[in-house]
Amino acid sequence: MSEKRRQICNALTMSKIPVVTSDVCALHVPGAEIWVGVRTPGTEVPERLMRIEDALRADGHDFIPAQPHSDEVLLQVHDPDLVHYLRESYDRWIRAGFDQDPGQDRVVPYLLPTPGMLDGLSVREPTSIHAAAGRWCYDTMTLVGPGTWSAARGAIDVTLTAVDQVTAGAPAAYALTRPPGHHVTRSAFGGSCYLNNAAVAAQALRNAGHEQVAIIDIDAHHGNGTQSIFYEREDVTYGSVHIDPGAGWFPHYMGFADEVGRGAGIEANLNLPLPPLSTDVSWLTAVEQLAEHALTRGATALVVSLGVDAAIDDPESPLHITAEGYASAGGILGAMNLPTVAVQEGGYHLDTLGPLVAATLDGLTRARSAG
Repeated sequence: MSEKRRQICNALTMSKIPVVTSDVCALHVPGAEIWVGVRTPGTEVPERLMRIEDALRADGHDFIPAQPHSDEVLLQVHDPDLVHYLRESYDRWIRAGFDQDPGQDRVVPYLLPTPGMLDGLSVREPTSIHAAAGRWCYDTMTLVGPGTWSAARGAIDVTLTAVDQVTAGAPAAYALTRPPGHHVTRSAFGGSCYLNNAAVAAQALRNAGHEQVAIIDIDAHHGNGTQSIFYEREDVTYGSVHIDPGAGWFPHYMGFADEVGRGAGIEANLNLPLPPLSTDVSWLTAVEQLAEHALTRGATALVVSLGVDAAIDDPESPLHITAEGYASAGGILGAMNLPTVAVQEGGYHLDTLGPLVAATLDGLTRARSAG
């Protein structure tokens, strides 16, 4: 056994699951969200990171600093032009003077080149940054500030370091990612997400030799970005349990049960939308279905999009999931007995956020130990 592999195994034995972090993930400060034209306080705040870290340190987890990685895997799942835009957009916004006139200190779209507007014409890259914002961002909620790129790119390093832990021998690792990522498609961002951490994890596991990777998304909202990235691929299975978008919830246009994949990806996609006020029983039944679907398709590695915003106290969802429910979900996923990378997605009730993540990871670890 190599020294690196021995260190990883010892860390897992001493704690519960390795937790990968980076201070740069706190640099993104959304400032606000523009929701139905109204400036409202941002909910995806840096304190989320701190609350989760505090809970996991109190729970006895070992922490591992993220290591820098190249853009290779990132560019396998995202359009290079999207990555370039995110890297440059805030600086371009400031150079154009929009922080002074009209006084908007964050990059926010005002014009969206929808298919109805273009009427079949190709999308051109606009000259002006205030027009380019709508070329790459599909909502007005997901603002870009001075630390956004650093935090989002740092979350990719956190994710890939967690993958490194697993490919080197750790049964599981948790990437404390912020901002979240599962709403980012190959070439557009939104939903408080900028780069798709779960998709990067899945692609990295494929690159490491896993022939079939499963992504199970337990965030309250459908991971439309992750779904779209892998929708035509048979080597990555995507499954999600979430609030029914047909009941009026984000992302509204996708996340329905009849979305099963396309082309080579037919039957690789499974959506299990739930009605508002759903509780642990129906939610856990859905998690079990997602696990069974992944195993039936021959998954050899697992990525968990670990959102805890389906919790009963969370302001962003009408689902009523308890801490016990999250612990049980962790148990279901741990019992799959696959090399597992969990990446943090949503969860916005600060007082319960950390304990909910800790409960999920505890359930995952206990199930693996029992197996």
